[in-house]
Amino acid sequence: MDLRGVKCSFKWILVSISLILVSCNNDSTTNSSSATVNSVKAAPAAPIFNSDSAFAFVKRQTDFGPRIPNSVSQSKCAIWLAANMKQFADTVIVQSFQTRGFDGKTLNGKNIISSFNPTKGNRVLLCSHWDSRPWADQDSIDKDKPIDGANDGASGVGVLIEVARQLSIAKPDVGVDIIFFDIEDYGQPEDSKFPEMEDSYCLGSQYWAKNLHTPNYFARYGILLDMVGAAHATYTQEGTSNRYAPAVVDMVWKTANDIGYSDYFVFDKTKPIIDDHYYVNLLAQIKMVDVIQYDLSSRSNFWKHWHTHGDTIDKIDKNSLKACGQTLLQVVFNELVD
Repeated sequence: MDLRGVKCSFKWILVSISLILVSCNNDSTTNSSSATVNSVKAAPAAPIFNSDSAFAFVKRQTDFGPRIPNSVSQSKCAIWLAANMKQFADTVIVQSFQTRGFDGKTLNGKNIISSFNPTKGNRVLLCSHWDSRPWADQDSIDKDKPIDGANDGASGVGVLIEVARQLSIAKPDVGVDIIFFDIEDYGQPEDSKFPEMEDSYCLGSQYWAKNLHTPNYFARYGILLDMVGAAHATYTQEGTSNRYAPAVVDMVWKTANDIGYSDYFVFDKTKPIIDDHYYVNLLAQIKMVDVIQYDLSSRSNFWKHWHTHGDTIDKIDKNSLKACGQTLLQVVFNELVD
């Protein structure tokens, strides 16, 4: 049998079918369908989060040593953070403040506030704290000495610096503000000999929420990162977030799952905690959720090295940084959809 003749005949059949389809595409029905498709605007692809870069930003913070109030390490790291963010953001404000700790000490703090597209009305707020714990009260040794705070503090900031770097390249059309809160971790230890002080944690976010960097500042919603860099981290939907911002919780966790991070952003609902997002919700009236590791196996239900000397750079996992950073970028770029 001569296959060349069969192939030739088949070729002409395909050509005829193609001509018929082209003719059909010129009728009004197809034009109407095409117009419908063009009117739907898909979410633009978010830039690719670089976990190596984020890890380097985490490590650079820990290289300064413990970033505790009134220390040389705090001062040097604050200068570095502000200078670094000025490379990426449109504006950077260092909000210097004084507050009093549970022990009566006057604490000097710096909230570092970076903005993209500062004139845009539609704004998203991304936050983390950059200080570290002045004492290892959850450890069995050297309880009175400060910790490195690689995960508890530096990890969230490292993610947000890399997010800022990507935003400086991709130029989103939405307003984004990134705040690094200071003096979050000066909270009163359980065995403190001082009189109990209410609201002793999160002093930087409390100050900012009462003294907004821009008059009448408002964001549609906010996302806080805290302890997001440990290996195999799971971020549950904690109770304070669900109380104040359930729709934001649903949106962030759905976005993470849609782009492949269901192992990290799990839909379990867990007990409420007091973190920076509590004061942003309560005082600034901005709906903010907390992305924070939950560990049912530990006594505190936090990461097992929480407030111990084990919170070091070798515990930071690039995959966890990637899960958080890529999710934040996708959330921001989803905002561009009409």
